[in-house]
Amino acid sequence: MTSALLHLTVLGCATPHATVDNPCSGYLVSDGNTRLWVDAGSGTLAQLQRYVRLDEVDAIWISHLHADHSADLLTAYYAVLFANTAFDAPIPLYGPPGTADRLAHFLTNTATRSPVESAFAVHELHDGHRARVGGLTLTTRAVEHGIPAFALRVDAGGRSLVYSGDTAPCANLTRLAEGCDALLCEAESDRVPAEGPQVHHTPEDTGDTAGAAGAGRLLVTHVGPTLTPEDAVRRASARFHGPVDYAVPGTTFSIAQPGSRVTSP
Repeated sequence: MTSALLHLTVLGCATPHATVDNPCSGYLVSDGNTRLWVDAGSGTLAQLQRYVRLDEVDAIWISHLHADHSADLLTAYYAVLFANTAFDAPIPLYGPPGTADRLAHFLTNTATRSPVESAFAVHELHDGHRARVGGLTLTTRAVEHGIPAFALRVDAGGRSLVYSGDTAPCANLTRLAEGCDALLCEAESDRVPAEGPQVHHTPEDTGDTAGAAGAGRLLVTHVGPTLTPEDAVRRASARFHGPVDYAVPGTTFSIAQPGSRVTSP
């Protein structure tokens, strides 16, 4: 990975399930010294290891507990406890309330609760949660997805990246993204639902959120199966007039140099 103030590597962004060429949601955020695994959807642990070993990850941050954003925590648990790698301590894991119990419920096979805390030092997120992980400052805000769900702002070296997680357009996300250098925002929905609450962005919403926040650039991600990435970028670009890219799996974006992109193996 090249040296710069802040990098985003796309491990995957598929929904609602992994495809041949695209794992589910997962990202590696790094300032060159600190490595943060953001969302752990199906297939992302394998891709993570193209760039870092699991024992080199400083922390994990999970936006919400839908499987396409969290399922690889289960495989990471086995990697921490049973692979031939020595971990100095459990990996700090920032996740929604109930994360530890959800993992333990799935992993427990006997009357004895699985030792989730031996693998992960779990910190429950809440609206306004702040944490420092190495050189990264993490700020979390609650967003609107029908279940406990959060968006993340990462600040490092004077640069900032905001990740929407999964959410309908909401004031908390816009405020969190205010003035950020890059907004990584989902565009799952082709249209606003005719009935029931909205729980995702359309591409137009994605562009509107980026514009309202004054983001420096927009990275469109988590495009739903009824859309193509090209369509999502085109539709978002009609509403946001800064640089717009699709979060192509396997791509590393440099947040330190606006507009730059490095394709990783």
